[in-house]
Amino acid sequence: MENSSFQRNEKLDISWCPGCGNFAIKASLSNALTELNLKPENVAIISGIGQAGKMPHYIRVNGFHTLHGRAIPAATAVKATNPNLTVIAEGGDGDMYAEGGNHLIHAIRRNPNITVLIHNNQIYGLTKGQASPTTLISTKTPTQPWGVFEEPLNPIALAISLNASFVARTFSGNLEKTKEIIIKAINHKGLSIVDIFHPCPSFNKLNTLQWYKENTYFLEDHDVTNRKKAFEKSLETEKYPLGIFYTCEKPVFEEVVPPYISEKTPIWKREPNLEKIEEIINLKRS
Repeated sequence: MENSSFQRNEKLDISWCPGCGNFAIKASLSNALTELNLKPENVAIISGIGQAGKMPHYIRVNGFHTLHGRAIPAATAVKATNPNLTVIAEGGDGDMYAEGGNHLIHAIRRNPNITVLIHNNQIYGLTKGQASPTTLISTKTPTQPWGVFEEPLNPIALAISLNASFVARTFSGNLEKTKEIIIKAINHKGLSIVDIFHPCPSFNKLNTLQWYKENTYFLEDHDVTNRKKAFEKSLETEKYPLGIFYTCEKPVFEEVVPPYISEKTPIWKREPNLEKIEEIINLKRS
């Protein structure tokens, strides 16, 4: 059940289909934010385009829509401008792994202190069921009626191979576990990647709610600091492991980027140095 602290007051016409896993993700996220005692004005959700990208419409926080696949760089900029905000980048498997795939890779290199929630229903839900980067082989779609033949992307293995500082996967059908993982992701200092399996009842008839229940399990007694073991777990596909795979400590982008090396005041609070700006403009002209 969803806690009301981050509920919008006005009556909303939520455009997700009945049975969509996004409802459960919304409940887990708003409950996590409430349990963390965060204030709505101190949270920003940056989203891309797609069904998952509608999340800022339905939770009472600061929200910003970007272009398709561009949530992560925008979220990185928001966090760098105001490090005191809790910043969440949100999008679907198409948004984050296809259009936004390059941004995900380079965000892992930079390690901004943001949380990336990927709604992974293994299909493009907004545009009526085309295959996404995580669609399983042989799945028939409107654009692949003969069946998908490309090997699906393994985002967990990709993130661990690049030494992302927090890598997790969960399933929307387990609200409590998903809430707990989101809380740990937000509390982690650095880039947190949370891949969230969820059903798309309208366009993905293979990966149903029941399918995820039968084909996933939560990790137990797993050493999250052992990168090699985490990578081995990420390769399991007979049943997909859920939980936190890997964590490590790394320098955080906002703490090493030049504007913060000598001064800690958030950029948005600083008075512009007009003389310095004019000096740079004149230098460029010359």
